[in-house]
Amino acid sequence: MSSPVRQMTHRRLPPLPGVAPHRRQTQRSPAADMVITGVTCNPALVPHHSSRSVHSSSTMYARSPDLQPETVTQFLFDNPDFLDSFVQQHVHEDKIRQWSQRKHKVQGHNPVALTNGDLIKDQRSNWKNCVQSKKWRILQDLTKDNTTNKARVFTELAACAAESVNADGHNLYLVDEQNQLFLASKSSRNQRAPTACVGRIEPRTSLPAYVAYTKESLLTNSLLGDPRFPLGMGVETERGVSAIAVPLLHGNNLILGVVELYRNYGSMPFSPEEEEMYNSMMKQRKLNDFLLAVTKSIFQDIVSMDTVIMKIMNYAKKLVIADRASLFLVDTKSRELYARIFDTGRVEEHIPQKEIRFPMDRGVAGHVASTGEVLNIADAYTDSRFNRDVDLQTGYRTKSILCMPIYNRGNIIGVVQMVNKIDGVFTKADEESFETFAIYCGLALHHAKLYDKIRRSEQKYRVAVEVLSYHSQCNDEEYMLTKNVPIPSDIPDILDYDYSPWAIDSDHKPVYVLYMMRDIFKMHSHKNKNEERRFDLDDMIRFTLTVRKNYRNVPYHNWAHAFSVAHAMFTVIKTSEHRFTPIECLALYVACLCHDLDHRGKTNAFMVKSASPLAAIYSTSTMEHHHFNHTVTILQNEGHNIFKHLTSAEYKQILSDIRHCILATDLALFFANRSRLQDIADKGEFSWDNADHRRLVMANSMTAADLCSMYKPWKLQVQLVDVIMEEFWQQGDQEKIKIGYVQNPIMDRDKVNELPESQVGFLVGICLPCYEVMAQILPETKPMVNGAVANLKKWRELADKEALEKEKEKEREKQTEETQDEVIKEPPVTKPSDDVNVTSEKSTLLPADVLDDSASDTSFLAADKPLPDPPSGRTSNTSVPSEKTVLSSQSEESR
Repeated sequence: MSSPVRQMTHRRLPPLPGVAPHRRQTQRSPAADMVITGVTCNPALVPHHSSRSVHSSSTMYARSPDLQPETVTQFLFDNPDFLDSFVQQHVHEDKIRQWSQRKHKVQGHNPVALTNGDLIKDQRSNWKNCVQSKKWRILQDLTKDNTTNKARVFTELAACAAESVNADGHNLYLVDEQNQLFLASKSSRNQRAPTACVGRIEPRTSLPAYVAYTKESLLTNSLLGDPRFPLGMGVETERGVSAIAVPLLHGNNLILGVVELYRNYGSMPFSPEEEEMYNSMMKQRKLNDFLLAVTKSIFQDIVSMDTVIMKIMNYAKKLVIADRASLFLVDTKSRELYARIFDTGRVEEHIPQKEIRFPMDRGVAGHVASTGEVLNIADAYTDSRFNRDVDLQTGYRTKSILCMPIYNRGNIIGVVQMVNKIDGVFTKADEESFETFAIYCGLALHHAKLYDKIRRSEQKYRVAVEVLSYHSQCNDEEYMLTKNVPIPSDIPDILDYDYSPWAIDSDHKPVYVLYMMRDIFKMHSHKNKNEERRFDLDDMIRFTLTVRKNYRNVPYHNWAHAFSVAHAMFTVIKTSEHRFTPIECLALYVACLCHDLDHRGKTNAFMVKSASPLAAIYSTSTMEHHHFNHTVTILQNEGHNIFKHLTSAEYKQILSDIRHCILATDLALFFANRSRLQDIADKGEFSWDNADHRRLVMANSMTAADLCSMYKPWKLQVQLVDVIMEEFWQQGDQEKIKIGYVQNPIMDRDKVNELPESQVGFLVGICLPCYEVMAQILPETKPMVNGAVANLKKWRELADKEALEKEKEKEREKQTEETQDEVIKEPPVTKPSDDVNVTSEKSTLLPADVLDDSASDTSFLAADKPLPDPPSGRTSNTSVPSEKTVLSSQSEESR
């Protein structure tokens, strides 16, 4: 804010009466004089950073003989804004407080000059000025230090209170551990030398002891002769005649001390209004404690909307001392008020009853809900807005009403109506208290509604899970069909690494799964005679069939893939000299069987970028987390827990191992796991006794089994790659539709010619490193490396051939351009149409002897259909071309 000199220089004010205008002296600075419409103020009259200049009247009169005190007084009356600005800028707060005290002392506390209301207003203003002065800074500094003695804080508060009511003195008494009062501080020299202890807290002794005993403030204008405190004040004084004693209470209503304010003979006794000023502060404190109790009670026990409504009605009645309470909620769609819990006034009150509804434009509650106006009606039957129907239905007589809206986020969500104040009519103080209470009611109702929505959503979720679990579980017919098929005691060639699990009929795959799972349960039976009894065949059948049912019909990551990965892990477990524990072996096999449950045929990156709900739940390894949680869901179904015979510790361990194994199938985690295992193996530090080392081997084994198609015989491997790529290309087609391009070139079916080169990179970068470290730890898995190396050689040949064809094509284009007289642009290469299978184009890249024409149906790779009987003299372990290859052959013949 600018100085008064600068303000007055640019401001025209009314002329001072009786003063002739003077011209400004041209030789003085504009800021040196203060011009007030005809009056020239000398710089000596303007205060500069010192209050002493305020009293320099001698200079003023010397320089301006015509300016009289009456003139200044009249000017200040005519320009109160100038006086206010001047005092704020140049008079210190302490000086203002001294003026106020001097004024009251000069008047001798004579209230004649002020009306009763003005007196209270003036005293409250004194309290405000006192708190806003240095006192609040002192209290702030004291309370910042946790080690501050509470007596110092109370002393400052007592002095501030005494100053606000213009008391002649004050005493502060505190309570010690023996429940006795002792004098902590005093302010008057007229008191006799006090003793440390004033006395015990009991009636009929001293004033502070009585107030501490009753815990209520007290005003008295006759300190002597009162039977309640015959000893008078706690500290004897010669002139004290009027006193106010105020208890200092803790939040739990524990007495801490007493403040005693008094006035001497010759001063105006304390008035009830001055005591009421303190009582109003105490009422606010009690209201705060009440609201705190309301908040704790309501928000700690939000069970339902009805519970919250009952608590609000109970607390509302206590707050304003009403006989009945009602709470109506607003239905914004139908514009109606409704309620189904009513205060009947009996012991069984607040019992939910039949819901009643009425329009928002009817009754007192409707008027408040429509307008937001607070209504305080002393006589309900004389008010035209009162609806007598409720009284007619209930037989209750309504007299006085206090009705107030409940807001939440600026909108009226309900109306609380208090009926019949017990001790008269509702007051303005009741309105103010209840208005604060209504804010908490709005918050409580809002949270109760949210809780009800969450609870209903949870119930809907449970119903949905129940329905889905019924449809996702195997039915009794499937269970009986599988149970009637005997589990073979031995399956030839099942432990060969070249074995083709895709050649097994779909209906027989569950039987093969049961064969392998039972074998793993029994493989360590020689260590425990009861080992064989630790599984239930019926549970195994239901679990296997339900797992099959929860694989989606996608091109590659389907039930056939899960079966092939489980078989690959079974082969590793049965043929290698490992030292996995029985629990770890079982976890590895079950994890392989369930590692792609509910796979949607899309990568993790696609799920994240397409804002899938699964990606919102699992930020990393999105699908792998989903596969594991789906596994646990199946195990929790009745009759599906294949681990129910394990101990609690074993059950916890096997779930942990299954989770570890399924998450390990995320290739984003593979590189770190393989690198750690490779480093340990190269240093010769690997130990089967180290649990961390075994978990690294388990993680690497999961990746090796998941990529088992890459080490299968060449003819079968080509067919499997064809199916894998079809799933990738379907994702690429969706990316073209959604974002306009394919993010990963390998998923673009328009770049099918790059397939050999991509397979070379995949084998060299992922498959072979995985198989090689496996063979280093488990030498018996060397066939994985051999098969992958053989397939790598074939893919490199195709990649080289494709590169040679590209070079020849470029050479032919160059020769054509040189021989022609004018440049003829080559027609674009026709892209494959959507109705032609990708396999037909890819198959043209392969040698003629790659595919086995003896097979006629390989649709089981994608659709899991039954196989025809295998040729005589061979088991079902035959390498069979895919259905897409047959389609490509027919397409070639048609062309």
